[in-house]
Amino acid sequence: MIRVEELSFRYPRAVAPVFERHGFTVPPGGIFAILGPNGRGKTTLLKCLAGLVKPTGGRIAVEGAMGYVPQHFATPFAYSVRDIVVMGRARHVGLFGAPTRTDRDIAQRALAELGIERFAERPITGLSGGERQMVMIARALASEPEVMVLDEPTSSLDFRNQAIVLATLRRLRDRRGLTIVMTTHDPQHALEVADQALLMRGGADYDVGQAAAMLTEERLSALYGLPIQAATVTRSGRRTQTMVPLLGGDVMATARSVA
Repeated sequence: MIRVEELSFRYPRAVAPVFERHGFTVPPGGIFAILGPNGRGKTTLLKCLAGLVKPTGGRIAVEGAMGYVPQHFATPFAYSVRDIVVMGRARHVGLFGAPTRTDRDIAQRALAELGIERFAERPITGLSGGERQMVMIARALASEPEVMVLDEPTSSLDFRNQAIVLATLRRLRDRRGLTIVMTTHDPQHALEVADQALLMRGGADYDVGQAAAMLTEERLSALYGLPIQAATVTRSGRRTQTMVPLLGGDVMATARSVA
C-alpha cells in the first residue's frame, strides 16, 4: 500500500512549487497511473515515492519494499544482461558483499518470468529500447519488491513492445500481487491497465479517482488543452475504449480554444 498526504515539492530558489498538497492512496495490488502535460512533476513525484528526492512537505507511507524503473537507463560499460539484473539484488547483498548463488538464481528467475532469459549473456548496450526496458523491469523484480514504480515504461517503444510491457505489468500484478505506480503520456495505456489515475495540472491543481472516471473526454481535453474524443473498438467480441486527439485543422487555434 502507498499513502500520500499533502505532498509538495519545490526546487531550491524556485518561485513556485512543482506540485503541492497532493494526496492519494494506492491499495495493495492496485495499478495507479499518473498523467499530465510535461513539466507538471510526474517524474519528480515518482522520485519522491522512491526516496530518490526529498519532498518539501507532506507525508509518504509505503508498505513493503520498492523497485524503481527509470524512464532511461544508460551505462558506459557493456555489462551483460545477467549482471544488470543481479544488480537488482544490491539491497540484499549489502555495500561490501558479493552476490551469492541464491542472488543469481533469483535474477535468473526474474529473466525467465519476463521471457528474456535468452538475453542473459548479451551486453545491455546491444539491446533495443524495448528489450532494455524489459531488462530494467527484471532488475526491479529481482529486488523482490512489493511495490514497483515505473517512469513512462512504454516511452519510445513501438506498438508491439508497448503491448508487451503493459501485459507484463498486468501479469506481475495478477501473479505476484504487486502494487504498481506508473507515469504515462498515453491515456489508452492507463485505461488498459490502471485501477486509479492521478491527473496533474501543476501546483495544487489535480484530480484523482477511479481510472474510468478520470480518463474521460472532458477531463483529458482540459488536462492537455486539446480536444480528445472517446472511440470504441471491437475485436474478437471484446469492446475497448480508446481516446483519440482531434488534430485536424488549425491545431494551435483548437488547442487555445480548449485551454
